[in-house]
Amino acid sequence: MKFVDRLDEMSTLENEYRRHSASFVVVYGRRRVGKTELIRRFIKEKPSLYFLASEESESLNRESFKRQAADYLNDDLLREAAIERWELIFERLVASSDSKRLVIVIDEFQYIGKNNPAFLSVFQGIWDNLLSKNNVMVILCGSLVSMMMSQTLNYDSPLYGRRTAQIRLRPIKFEYYNEFFDSQYSEEELVKRYSLTGGVPKYIEMFQNSSDLNRAIQESLLNVSSYLYDEPNFLLQKEVSEIGSYFSILRTIAEGNHKVSSIAALVQQKQTNLPRYLKVLVDLDLLEREVPVTENNPDKSKKGQYQIRDNFLRFWFRFIYPNRSYVEMSHSDVVMNRLSKNFIDGHVSYVFEQICQEKLWNLSANGKLPGILERIGRWWDNSHEIDVVGLSESDNLLVAGECKFWNGPVGANILFQLEHKTTFIDWHKESRKNIYIIFSINGFTDELKAVAKDRDDVMLI
Repeated sequence: MKFVDRLDEMSTLENEYRRHSASFVVVYGRRRVGKTELIRRFIKEKPSLYFLASEESESLNRESFKRQAADYLNDDLLREAAIERWELIFERLVASSDSKRLVIVIDEFQYIGKNNPAFLSVFQGIWDNLLSKNNVMVILCGSLVSMMMSQTLNYDSPLYGRRTAQIRLRPIKFEYYNEFFDSQYSEEELVKRYSLTGGVPKYIEMFQNSSDLNRAIQESLLNVSSYLYDEPNFLLQKEVSEIGSYFSILRTIAEGNHKVSSIAALVQQKQTNLPRYLKVLVDLDLLEREVPVTENNPDKSKKGQYQIRDNFLRFWFRFIYPNRSYVEMSHSDVVMNRLSKNFIDGHVSYVFEQICQEKLWNLSANGKLPGILERIGRWWDNSHEIDVVGLSESDNLLVAGECKFWNGPVGANILFQLEHKTTFIDWHKESRKNIYIIFSINGFTDELKAVAKDRDDVMLI
């Protein structure tokens, strides 16, 4: 599997390694996103001890850690010793390290604290009294996001305030997606694949070796033996209780219901009960709350809508979950037929909008616009919707864009419609400068090209 991007994260780790004092880094993020691979590449050729914690008892984890330390130190005495205190193992590691900085990694750290919450106070003492005073770098890594946050980052954790850096590893952006593939896929093909895998390396790996996307879907998503078929269960079962309630919410949103009131009605929950479920899914990076980009107080806005943030989950709950009976009975052809009718309009087009928002951020950062955008998102009112809008308070600039994942070229009528819809945006209406961008996966008509050539407020991407 290729190692793509992660330049910022690797830079953070290297900077921590070069600190003149001890370093304490927390790395966390959803499963399959590439945390362990990032760390593995970072510690390559560095003096390091990597330990993968298990869901076994604290004592069994301590015994496994002791053996790992003994192997690293080539210390038969430590290997055979009966040790009942973590401190003694860390003392031995520190005492045996030479002038080179030692990296100690505890992966899936949250399992030890889950089995014995008192371990967090024990590790606090080890850090405060020993590790923080020596030439070591500690990396605590975990994939149960809510548990890692509560154990290492939250104010009431014994480890609060000890970290010198934290990395929340998120899926890789679309701009780097083509680097995963040896074949030179078209932008259209890359968007379709990205709509299934998102930027999760483990998912991308499942689609790397197949040039036929439909066949890859059947083999990886409509196959009960494939791990991706049951992946949402695996993702959620250790993060939440009441998994059925969360599944109902995600399916309802995937079907196009984004307001809290409509979600609550369809899952038969009181509207006042729903926010606690939604908050958990947002904290896990599986959902995002979206408001019109012009809202001044997004947290207090009553226009909030919820979207599934993860491309794979959005696809799974839209097309796989409702059709599991057909898949289980080996009628994947029925599912593929339904999928072929709705895949583009019901899924890919939405993902393309997210990609265009990412592209707009890049245009702004690279100086391709007459201003620096501070906010980018969708805009809507009761009658109109614009796929992507960027705002710059400092430059009094509004950028409005339409995103078209069509088979054919986009015509000038789309630009004229966009201009009309933009007149309904009240933000700085009398004084702002407007820029219009049309994003198209398959080009533009000659008429639209001619219009854009004659105007400095129109861009075609």
